[in-house]
Amino acid sequence: MRIFLTGGSGYIGRATIAELVRRGHSVEALARSERAARTVTGAGAVEVRGGLADLDVLNHAAARADAVIHLAQASSAGMDLAAATAMQDGVGAGPYVHTGGTWVYGDTVGVQDESAPWNPPTVVAWRRSVEDAVSARAAEGGRPVIVQPGLLYGGDNRLIEHFFIAPGKIRGAVPYIGTGANRWGLVHIDDMATLYAAALSAKAGSVYIGVGEGHPTMRQVAEAAARGAGLDGKTVSITLDQARVEMGPVADAFVLDQRLTSAKAHRELGWTPTHGDPLATFERG
Repeated sequence: MRIFLTGGSGYIGRATIAELVRRGHSVEALARSERAARTVTGAGAVEVRGGLADLDVLNHAAARADAVIHLAQASSAGMDLAAATAMQDGVGAGPYVHTGGTWVYGDTVGVQDESAPWNPPTVVAWRRSVEDAVSARAAEGGRPVIVQPGLLYGGDNRLIEHFFIAPGKIRGAVPYIGTGANRWGLVHIDDMATLYAAALSAKAGSVYIGVGEGHPTMRQVAEAAARGAGLDGKTVSITLDQARVEMGPVADAFVLDQRLTSAKAHRELGWTPTHGDPLATFERG
């Protein structure tokens, strides 16, 4: 299958290109700079020079492909929807896999799946209008699929490190917010790549949460990361206000208490995460 992919030089993108190539697909990947081009070609893709604002480039690349996977993070709802529309127009009836995220569900009560109501923090509230528009194309003959990754870990550029690194005034300890009792839905980057590949066969309009088994607390993750960093497990509590000063509005997403299930992806796509112990990964540093 010929696949066009955005965000190929990023964290999820590199892993997804490698998984697609391993499965025998040919991949073209968007690259807005020479450095990004080297990264995507190194991962096994053919570069397509341009950015998310280059709608003609997106449309033509999607038209050459049998399927599209949109991983790049847009700077606004308008940009994301415009890019998604251009690529959906191009790929037509081929699969179009769009990236969302589990933060849109807010705090959960019990274990929740894709039918949970949305209660997003401000930083991701814009996703609703985009995902509704993307999914609506199913009624017009398109094959939209939305994948919602949990908090990613593993590899060389973990999204979760944004939390541990951002409070830059703290030295010698790993921070957590408040009591740190809120639970995180984590997923390993390699497992996420296999979910994107599996989603190419999903039926139109499907939505899939991507999280691993178990939901450790923020404090447990901080303690494991502190052991992995050689800090003898030393952690420190910071207030939400402190975290907001250092990190901005994304701090409110990191304090969400979430328990989520990927049973639908397992049932419909046969996807089963193989990395089941995130705390051990953090402890290894």
